[in-house]
Amino acid sequence: MRKEKELIYQQQLRQDLLDRKMDRREFISKTLTAGLGLAGVGVISNFGNFAHAQSRPLTPTFYQWIEDLHPGIPQVNSRFPDVNYQIAPVEGFGIERFVAEAKKGDSTWDVYVGQTPFVEMTAMIEADVIEPWDNYIPKDVIDDIIPSIREECTINGKMYGWPFLLDVIGTGWHAGIVKEAGLPDDAPATWQDYLSRADQVVESGAAQFGATFDAHGWRSLAPFTHSLSSDVYTSEGLFDFTGDAAIEALMLMKNIMGKSHPDILLAGATDGGVNGTPDEVAFAAQRVGYYNKYFNAPLRMAQYWDNPKDLRMGPLPKFAGGEGSTVFWTTGAALFKHGKNKEKAAEYVKALTYDQQIWKDSIAGTETAHPGQLPPYKSLYAGWKASQPDWLPDFVDLVRGQLDQAKAITNHLFGLQQFIIGQPVWEAYLKGEEKNPRVAMQNVVDAVQAEMKRG
Repeated sequence: MRKEKELIYQQQLRQDLLDRKMDRREFISKTLTAGLGLAGVGVISNFGNFAHAQSRPLTPTFYQWIEDLHPGIPQVNSRFPDVNYQIAPVEGFGIERFVAEAKKGDSTWDVYVGQTPFVEMTAMIEADVIEPWDNYIPKDVIDDIIPSIREECTINGKMYGWPFLLDVIGTGWHAGIVKEAGLPDDAPATWQDYLSRADQVVESGAAQFGATFDAHGWRSLAPFTHSLSSDVYTSEGLFDFTGDAAIEALMLMKNIMGKSHPDILLAGATDGGVNGTPDEVAFAAQRVGYYNKYFNAPLRMAQYWDNPKDLRMGPLPKFAGGEGSTVFWTTGAALFKHGKNKEKAAEYVKALTYDQQIWKDSIAGTETAHPGQLPPYKSLYAGWKASQPDWLPDFVDLVRGQLDQAKAITNHLFGLQQFIIGQPVWEAYLKGEEKNPRVAMQNVVDAVQAEMKRG
């Protein structure tokens, strides 16, 4: 009877291993604990053959915009025979399909390239959609990740995101417009100087509007707040909307709006309203002098100018006496817990994120795109510094340098949703419907807390 029970238990452990419900380490531990000894552990030797026979081809899935901006991805795919490359069924950062499959203990895909830590990483962990990379990512890769980026991708000591594309919020401006307005061709150091210059752009007639920003809170309210202080998160990890720094940032947004295009608060035209935003349209149309967003936005929009070489970029301004920080994030890869090719997925993501052609295309631009997104690895910057490629532009040092001052938005289940919930509430102040910014921001906190209680 005991032998029969041991056999049944051993078969169950083996099936769980094949189904990826446990890793090798857990399998061995349970086998030895159950007293099955080497007979049970011996299953490991045949694991690779069983898994290979039952598994599907490596199946990565990408957020559509990543493919659009990085045309070198097919070259990476060509190095992985039979790869089943797919576009992810996501829009506006939605992860509903991933969650629905995880509830059934399944996943159509092995790895998702499109995860941004503060946006959906905590939600996917809590929904049991993803698992840490720790058992699969090589140690030399972990050690190569810039420390602040590695911290951004880590929760409770586990690395749930493999970083890929770095974005930092900064300032862009149109040198032609600035020159016509009689302004210096450099980045405004303070917000007071920024507002003054934006006024002069309009008053001089050099452009219809002085300045613009993306109205989504993680792209404007948060980085503007960080420029005064990055110590703006509560003990539970939420953004401190009622803190003095956030209040100052909200008032700054209203001041900039007085010098901007009237549709600045409207939703974007693509991707559930989060992309194709009015700020991009205005800057691409050369109707505005100064622009605050992640650096890849002015790079992309300047392609539509009469003279794209008029683009200039610099750090985010700061409040007088402020910290001078900003916001950064990386978009990277998440490992599906119920995927089938985890070792191969790690091999694929390493190849993707170290590919020199990917980075040349991103930084120098191609005929179809110029995202300007940078890598997360120390070794790549060190290599370029030791032997600078002729295609490497000056803005790489600028953006990389900004990362030393920038801070990631704290990971939380409502890391993104707090800004989505709060935006229509704080916009009551921006539209003049609520006169007191503190009242508006307290209303934001109330709305976020109410939604959290709803689950």
